[in-house]
Amino acid sequence: MQRRQFLKATGLAAACVLLDRSRLLAGSSTPLPNLIVIMADDLGAKELSCYGNKEHHTPHLDRLAETGMQFKTCYATPICHPTRFEIMTGQYGHHNKVYQFPGRRGGPVAGSPEDDISRHLTFAQVLKKRGYATVHSGKWQLTGEIPTLINECGFDEYCMWAYKYNLPPGVKHTGGWEGKQGGKTSRYWHPSIVKNGKYLPTKPDDYGPDIFTDFIIDFIKRHKNKPFFAYYPMCLTHGPFYVTPDTVKSEKEKFKNERNKNFKANVEYMDKLVGRIVEALDTNDLRRNTVILFTGDNGTGGQGKGQPTELGARVPMIANGPGIVKPSEPSDELVDLSDILPTLVDFAGAKLPREHIIDGQSFAPLLRGENGSTREWIYSYLGDRQILRTKRWLLEDNGPGHPGRFYDCGDSRDGSGYKDVTNSTDPEVLAAKKRFEEILADKPLPVVKETKGK
Repeated sequence: MQRRQFLKATGLAAACVLLDRSRLLAGSSTPLPNLIVIMADDLGAKELSCYGNKEHHTPHLDRLAETGMQFKTCYATPICHPTRFEIMTGQYGHHNKVYQFPGRRGGPVAGSPEDDISRHLTFAQVLKKRGYATVHSGKWQLTGEIPTLINECGFDEYCMWAYKYNLPPGVKHTGGWEGKQGGKTSRYWHPSIVKNGKYLPTKPDDYGPDIFTDFIIDFIKRHKNKPFFAYYPMCLTHGPFYVTPDTVKSEKEKFKNERNKNFKANVEYMDKLVGRIVEALDTNDLRRNTVILFTGDNGTGGQGKGQPTELGARVPMIANGPGIVKPSEPSDELVDLSDILPTLVDFAGAKLPREHIIDGQSFAPLLRGENGSTREWIYSYLGDRQILRTKRWLLEDNGPGHPGRFYDCGDSRDGSGYKDVTNSTDPEVLAAKKRFEEILADKPLPVVKETKGK
């Protein structure tokens, strides 16, 4: 199906959607807020000092949490590919059909329509229709080809870490490589960058995360007189774990993959880049009318990532926007990444096509300090496994023919003090299990045939 035909089919171009391109919120003299979504890579909530980490210093994110709202419990999916679909579409896997990487257990067929992000309605398309200037910077790792790559998903501009297959026809990468030369292009030192469809030659001292952040900041400056939406899926803190510009001492060590030595520096440099964006908003007098949402795409690499558990799904969620987001104590309310799209739509005063399914719920009223309903539960999934959480109860690693473990979490949110009640016959536990069954009844998982191993 051609892109234009798809947009017509979804009803995005229908008159009911977004006819009002005014820069003002409907019925108000308040200008449309600028919107920024930052998603760190392979960063579980436990890595930030505002979430209790004693080793990592993250003062910029701590300050955003302190002066905004920090959610104690937010879920992504346990691995990046389905998360990138969920955050952009506001849908869980049973609606967007992406539960895992293509070709992996429970994932879509490589090259299938389901795994083509351009066939889905994205948050950038909705906000662009509302009159927002839109930009993507950082890690894409989704479908698309030049010349329409990323633009077809609603982004006016982009600056991306490019694999070899993302390069323009006839162009060869002339920079660094992660591992063997000719294998995977570098995202950090001497990176492979495609900017608005053109290859951007880089130098040995160029650092990808700086380039991506500079691009966001430049976009902000160029569009400060109109509403903008910036989506920044970062490369940090995903491996390989190299030195950063703040810790590099020699040319030799730039491509040494040393997690134990460099992970802390990677987390702290990621925080520094967030601080640079906040500083740019201040400098351009945009801070009070800009909402920043910071999160992660899955649990920490090697410490939860890829596992259908809370440790694999729990990520930070920090919201900040002076004059828009009411400062509060860390919140016990539940959110997951399907909530991002409806929250952005809410802040923008936008609308969605009639009958378009969204699984998430806006938490903008909560951020504004308004009364209203909040989520009873949040949900995550990976292939043929799922995770479900209420404020008290947790179900992990559940799937067809594979009953999961059930926990009484009490008031804890970080994994400590949970009580395994999987085999309990206590009436309160049984009632909670029944409620979970009701919630999961309309959330089918892919059925994966087991293969006999040796």
